[in-house]
Amino acid sequence: MALQRLTEYLGNHQVRYSTISHTAAYTSQQIAATAHIPGKMLAKTVIVKLDGKLAMVVIPAHRRIDLKWLRESTGHRQAEIAREYEFAGNFPGCETGAMPPFGNLYGMDVYVDEELTHDKNIAFNAGTHSELIQMAYSDFEHLVKPRLLTEPHH
Repeated sequence: MALQRLTEYLGNHQVRYSTISHTAAYTSQQIAATAHIPGKMLAKTVIVKLDGKLAMVVIPAHRRIDLKWLRESTGHRQAEIAREYEFAGNFPGCETGAMPPFGNLYGMDVYVDEELTHDKNIAFNAGTHSELIQMAYSDFEHLVKPRLLTEPHH
């Protein structure tokens, strides 16, 4: 259901994309391996709360979210990972943990890690644990209009 909604949205905007079906996988490493794509191209969507408001953060699959960096990059006072029960109802038809990074379709702000802008393409879960969408990063940026998170300076 979520995949159909997303592919209709992409089709309505004349965006070229490919769907990659793979055996069910739940970790980023498993997904990249079963889908035969480089791990650095795979993006994961993390639902966070910024000053109490739900938002999406899209980061390279091999990275972990750094809440201090997120606070500093967004200018919010509080940043925390949202608990499943806090957002599960916001993504009808999506399997938990497989939400596509299209916050614009769900009324959420989207923040994207600058590292994902370095590749021509981006791949992400399409609402299930067995299907990915791969598309040009420029098309993703045009449709979603995410806010850029710059690299942490450690």
